[in-house]
Amino acid sequence: MNVQAAPAPLLGRDEGTRFQEWVYALQECLRSALASVRAHTLRSFLTVLGVIIGISSVICVFALMQGLTRSITQQFEGLGSSTLTLSAYTPLADGLRGKINHLKPSDLEQLRYRVDGITNITPLVFAGARFGAEVRNGTNIANGQLFGTTPSYQDVNRVYPVRGRFITRQDDESRRRVVVLGEQMRKDLKLPDDPTGRFVLIGQEWFKVVGLLEPRGVVFGQNQDSILLMPYQTALAVTGVLTQQPDLWITFSATDSDSLDDVKHRVTALMRRLHNLKADQENDFVVQSAETIAKTISSISLTLTLVVSGVVGISLLVSGVGIMNIMLVSVTERTREIGIAKALGAPRQFILIQFLIEAMVLAALGGVIGIVLGYGMAFGLSKLIANSLEGFPSPSVPWWAVLGSCGFSALIGMLFGILPATKAANLVPIDALRYE
Repeated sequence: MNVQAAPAPLLGRDEGTRFQEWVYALQECLRSALASVRAHTLRSFLTVLGVIIGISSVICVFALMQGLTRSITQQFEGLGSSTLTLSAYTPLADGLRGKINHLKPSDLEQLRYRVDGITNITPLVFAGARFGAEVRNGTNIANGQLFGTTPSYQDVNRVYPVRGRFITRQDDESRRRVVVLGEQMRKDLKLPDDPTGRFVLIGQEWFKVVGLLEPRGVVFGQNQDSILLMPYQTALAVTGVLTQQPDLWITFSATDSDSLDDVKHRVTALMRRLHNLKADQENDFVVQSAETIAKTISSISLTLTLVVSGVVGISLLVSGVGIMNIMLVSVTERTREIGIAKALGAPRQFILIQFLIEAMVLAALGGVIGIVLGYGMAFGLSKLIANSLEGFPSPSVPWWAVLGSCGFSALIGMLFGILPATKAANLVPIDALRYE
C-alpha cells in the first residue's frame, strides 16, 4: 500500500475549496487504510482477534441478560401500576439466628377492614414447604409450589384457566378440597389434557382438580407452571399437616393509582401498629408495587451486566496493545513511502490522520465482526438453555449496546494508534528516504 500525498491547502483559496481538499484527503486516507487491510488480510485478522473476542463476549452477555430482564419486566408490568404486594421481611442478622418473620392471617383481616382505598385483596399462603411439596397421581409424583388463595387471584395476576374453572368464594368458605393446576404440574402427574374431575393426593388429603391454568413460562429458572392453587381457607386448614407456620403474602390494588404512595404509607403505619414495632425498629415487612419490583430487577440486571462486561472488556485493552504493535511494524515497513509522500508535499497532519484512520478501521472491523458473532453466540446459547429450561427468553441487543461497542472499538483503535501515527508523522523526509 502506498502512502497518499494529500493536497495541501493553498494560500488565497476560499474556505469552500479548503473544505473540499480536506474531504478529498480524508477519503484518500480511508481508501488507503482499507487497501492496507486487504493487502495484509491474515495479519489484520490476527491483529483484531482480541477485539472480536472482547466485543462478542460483551454483546453475548448483554443480549442474554437484556432478553431475560425484558421478559421478567413485562410480566411484572402486566400486573398493573396500581398493584401492591405486602410480604414479610427478615433482616440478614435475624435470618442467621434462625428468626424468620411471617405475616399472620390476622394481618389480612385488619388490612381488609381498616384501610380504605384498596380493592382486590388477595392472600397467597404457602400450603407446603417454601421450596415445594409432593403431589401424587397414582405412581406419578410432581414437586412444585402449593399455594392457597382466593378468587381475586386470577384478576390481580392476570392468569386464567384454560380448562375447567377457577377457585370460587363458595370453595373458600366451605374449605373444599379442590385445586387448580399449572400446565407443568399436569404434565408431571401425567394427567390428560383436560384434568378436571381427576383427584390428586397432597399429604394425606385427596383433592379434586377443577381447573387448568394457562401456561406462563419460566422466570429466573423457576417454572411458573409448576404450581397448584387451592382455596385460602383450605390451605390454612391443611397447613398444620404440611408445615408448622403459614407463610403469607398479600396482594391488593389501590382504587386510585394517583394515591399509591398514600396507600403505602397507611398500610405501613397499620402493620407497624399490629406488629408492635417501636419508632427505632425497622419494618419486619415490605410493601412493594409491581412497577417497583420490575425497576429493581432491571437495575440489578443492568449492574450485573455492566460488571461482567467490564471484566470481559479488559481483553479489549490487550487487543489495543496488539493494534499498536502491528501499526508500529507497519510504520517501520513503510518508512521510505512516508518519506516520499512528505517530500512530495504531504503535510504532517495528513500522515498522522492516515495512520490513525487505519488503526480505527482495524478496530471498527473487529467490533462489527464481534457484534455479529456475539449475537450469534447469544442466540445459540439461548436455544441451548431453552432445551433444559423451557420458556427461556430470546436474546435482545439494545441499539445503544451496538453503537457503544462500535464506538468503543474505534476509540481503542484511535488511542492505541496515536503513538504509531505520531511516529510516522514526525519522520524527517531525508532520513526516511535513506532508510533501507
